Amino acid sequence: MAAPAWLAAQGPRIRGIAFRREIRRRAGPGTAALILAQQEAIADALGAVLSEMPGPLLRAPGGEGDWNVAQAFAHTTGARRWLAHAAALAARGEWPAEAPRVVPGVPGAADADREALLTLLAKSRRSLAASAEAVAGHEADPCPLDHPLVGRLRCGEWLLFVGVHDLMHLRQLHALRAGAASHDG
Repeated sequence: MAAPAWLAAQGPRIRGIAFRREIRRRAGPGTAALILAQQEAIADALGAVLSEMPGPLLRAPGGEGDWNVAQAFAHTTGARRWLAHAAALAARGEWPAEAPRVVPGVPGAADADREALLTLLAKSRRSLAASAEAVAGHEADPCPLDHPLVGRLRCGEWLLFVGVHDLMHLRQLHALRAGAASHDG
């Protein structure tokens, strides 16, 4: 589900029509459980690539700008929790009057070790499962979250977008791991 939307997001604008069409088509009524199953598969892949990564590579440049791999991975797990939680708040009718402003590109801790990163991934899985449960039946409800790069999406669309974001970072991690493996051989 997230992969075609991720491919559409590769165009010049993440807010583009193709991106929105793909997200909307895949995140309609009744899709929360299916999206959660897909998010679990993506989390498995994130955990696997992190587990295979040599320890020194966690401090190597990777991800966004000048972040290291640990910062990019922790950022990914934080986005998994926060974006899905925002959708859940909207789905439950609990959107705060003074909603926090979305600030894209917030890195995680630069010195996080593998164990800490796997703990963050586990927390994101639990949070995502709770959020998907709240979003179920409310996938087409509007969500007031306004992301400066994505705009506004519906509750189910935010749940799916988490996977799009994860796939972007997963691709970066695989490329870094492959690059390290080619230097080892």
